[in-house]
Amino acid sequence: MEIIFLGTGTSQGVPMIACDCAVCASDDPRNKRYRASIHVVMDGLHIQVDASPEFRLQCLREKINWIDLFILTHGHADHITGMDDLRRFCDLLGGNALTVYATDEGMSRVLAIYPYTIMERPVVRGYPAFKLQQMPTRVELPQGTIESTLLPHGGLNTLGLVFTEKSSGKKFTYYTDCKRVPREAVELARGSDIVVLDGLRPQEHPSHMSISEAVAAAQEIAAPLTYLTHLTHLTDHATGEAELPPAVRFAYDGLRLKL
Repeated sequence: MEIIFLGTGTSQGVPMIACDCAVCASDDPRNKRYRASIHVVMDGLHIQVDASPEFRLQCLREKINWIDLFILTHGHADHITGMDDLRRFCDLLGGNALTVYATDEGMSRVLAIYPYTIMERPVVRGYPAFKLQQMPTRVELPQGTIESTLLPHGGLNTLGLVFTEKSSGKKFTYYTDCKRVPREAVELARGSDIVVLDGLRPQEHPSHMSISEAVAAAQEIAAPLTYLTHLTHLTDHATGEAELPPAVRFAYDGLRLKL
């Protein structure tokens, strides 16, 4: 299994508009954060999770040349507004619709923003087409399984995802954009080789876990290694990571993990 972090930033990105703080002005490339999304390759199956406003640039940078299916964790702008650029992958799929898994909230947002995409095939070559499906609790695929759970995120629930690769048995958990990790989500994540958690900033936030809350959740799940994502400009990668427990690290754009 391979995991590619396309983006690890919050809705404002880092550097942030009209900000000259030390992190926004930093030369450390790990402090340059596009909005959060991730690409998972499981026994050759390419799964894209979310599409940020920089999705096209992320794909070019990381040489993402294929997507078999797409999962939208929720319909907030920083996770959905790059979906029009999925049109190229419809071309590569032979002009067929790309399967998009989402919650009811996510599907309604796709319908509102991209009504022209809901069809079996693109109108013409170069147009997007999406086949919307409600994300079940478990998707069985020849390459492995994708399990889902709901995570509280302000006034809505986001999809927490657990990937288990068939050939290797490796398990990967991705819980972005959440205020807490409920008991059932903790149990689902147990046994993961790597976990990714929302760790927005040092200070508390009404709909995201703070770094200390994310560390506490990581310690409860007890994976060998946990990465925090969806970081703001309030966290410098080097100095902030030095304060984390040994089994917890900050993710950064372009990070690639192989399990």
